[in-house]
Amino acid sequence: MPQIVVLGREIEVRMIPGMATGCPPLVFLHEGLGSVSMWRDFPDQIARRVGAPAVVYSRFGYGKSDGLKAPRTPQFMHEEALEVLPALLDKLGVKAPILIGHSDGASIALIHAASGRATTAVVLMAPHVMVEAISVESIARVTETYERTDLKARLARHHVNVDDAFLGWSRVWLDPKFRTWSLGVEASALTVPTLLIQGTDDEYGTIAQIDAISEVAKGPVQRLVLERCGHSPHRDQEAKVLDAIAAFVRGLVAGAQPPLGQTGAATLGPRHKA
Repeated sequence: MPQIVVLGREIEVRMIPGMATGCPPLVFLHEGLGSVSMWRDFPDQIARRVGAPAVVYSRFGYGKSDGLKAPRTPQFMHEEALEVLPALLDKLGVKAPILIGHSDGASIALIHAASGRATTAVVLMAPHVMVEAISVESIARVTETYERTDLKARLARHHVNVDDAFLGWSRVWLDPKFRTWSLGVEASALTVPTLLIQGTDDEYGTIAQIDAISEVAKGPVQRLVLERCGHSPHRDQEAKVLDAIAAFVRGLVAGAQPPLGQTGAATLGPRHKA
C-alpha cells in the first residue's frame, strides 16, 4: 500500500478508483484494532455498487502507518477527527466525503461531521458515544487473551507496530479517566444524513449507543438493527449491510431518503421521537 506524509508522518492509504456517477467519495475509518488490510474487500464492494471512489487508511499506530509518538489520551478520537483526518483529506484533495466508520472509526466519523467540516453523510457501524460496562468488560477480557495467547502474533499480520495497535487501544479504554467520555454534545450537533448500524449481540456496546444518537441528531437518521450480529456488522451480516449502505448512498445521490422497510431480521427505518 502507498504511504503518504500527513502532519510530518507516514500513513498507509489505499485508493479505490470510482466512476463518473456523481457520488461523493467514500472514506473508510476502521475499528480500534483495524487497519487497511482488516477491512478486506468490503470497501471495494461498496465502491463498486455505488460507483464512487474510496479512501481506506490506517491510523497512526495501525497497519503500516507510523507508530504512536506517545500513549493515547481520552481525547484520541477527537484528535484523529479534528486534526489527522482533515489533514489527510486535504492532502488527497477529498472534499465533502461520505464517511463510513466502524466502532472507534464510527465515533471519529461522527466527531468530524459534527464539527461542521464539509461532510456529505455518515455511516456509523457499532458507534461508541459513551462508555458502557459491557465495553470495558469485553476489552479487559480480550487484553488477557492478548497477553496469554497467540493473538499478538495473529494481529501482527496486519500491524507493523502491533503493541501500539492493541495496547494503545486497550489501555486508554481501560483507563478510569475514560469512563466519563461521551459524545452527547457532538451527536446533538450532527446535521448530515446518517445511517446507524448496530448488532443486537454486540459484545462491545448495546442499542443504547445508536438510541443516544437518534434521540438528539438534527439531521435525518436511518437505523439498521441486526439480530444475531456482533460488533462487526460488515462481517457478521455482510449482505444486509452492503445492501443498506448502497441504498443509503444511492438515495443521497438521487436526492431521496433510503428505502424503508424490513428484510428478515433487519429493520431499516427512520428514527421516531417522542
